[in-house]
Amino acid sequence: MGIFSFFSKEKKQDLDKGLEKTKTSFFGKLSKAIIGKSKVDDEVLDNLEEILVTSDVGVDTTLRIIGRIQNRVARDKFLGTSELNQILREEISALLGETEKGQLVDGFDFPKRNMPYVIMVVGVNGVGKTTTIGKLAYQYKAAGKSVVLGAADTFRAAAVSQLEIWAERVGVPCISQGMGADPASVAFDTLKSALARQADVVIIDTAGRLHNKINLMNELSKIRNVMQKLIPDAPHEILLVLDASTGQNAIEQARQFTASTEVNALALTKLDGTAKGGVVIGISDQFKIPVKYIGIGEKMTDLQPFIKEEFVDSLFN
Repeated sequence: MGIFSFFSKEKKQDLDKGLEKTKTSFFGKLSKAIIGKSKVDDEVLDNLEEILVTSDVGVDTTLRIIGRIQNRVARDKFLGTSELNQILREEISALLGETEKGQLVDGFDFPKRNMPYVIMVVGVNGVGKTTTIGKLAYQYKAAGKSVVLGAADTFRAAAVSQLEIWAERVGVPCISQGMGADPASVAFDTLKSALARQADVVIIDTAGRLHNKINLMNELSKIRNVMQKLIPDAPHEILLVLDASTGQNAIEQARQFTASTEVNALALTKLDGTAKGGVVIGISDQFKIPVKYIGIGEKMTDLQPFIKEEFVDSLFN
């Protein structure tokens, strides 16, 4: 059972609803920009550029999209504004398709492994990191996988207690040593427990402090080194959680975390509460790191695997 088996009609409806604010804002602006125009000309492209930037797609990605459309105009000689939606859809889909997942596990179901699949979760406080971990644990468990959580964000007592609450709610074990404990020690104990339980998935929470990137990098490196004493290729996934509603701040956080550690997957939360859903396109394009999950609501199942075809379809339909 793969990633597409999870995308039911109900999930598609949830995605449509979650992207409603972004879609309404984007296409409202686009309709005003092309009113009275029959063809895609310089004025339409200038207006489109402004719309994409203000929708938090980002300047660099916007210029790439505009450049692609200019090439099509030059090639086809005439493009009507009635075709602009379809052209945008194709170009955005092409940009998202340039980021491959590589060896990452797709969705919440995967073949039985000899060792647990280890996910290390990073991100600043307030982006929905703990909630994302809880929802991941719930959906992995729903897919028939055994899960162990590790509370290695020991910088804040609240972080440990919040993860323990989520673990109890989901019905999975959580390994913790309390506030002020060595995060690497917590990670080591978590993997040791997961191996003893023959668990399928381990999810390790980490502190999200960006005020001192050197300390952050050293701490994350230490956690990785300690985990590899038990599972040589751990962590298999370093998942960066970003709050989509912060727009360009999310892009800056992605820039800092990718400079500090080897992030290979992204989760974008709170898409349902913002008109800044364009940030998904910009982040995926700029960092060439796959967006693996998107958060579109409060329900346990509202953390969805990111499927570019479904995302683009919901955005443009």
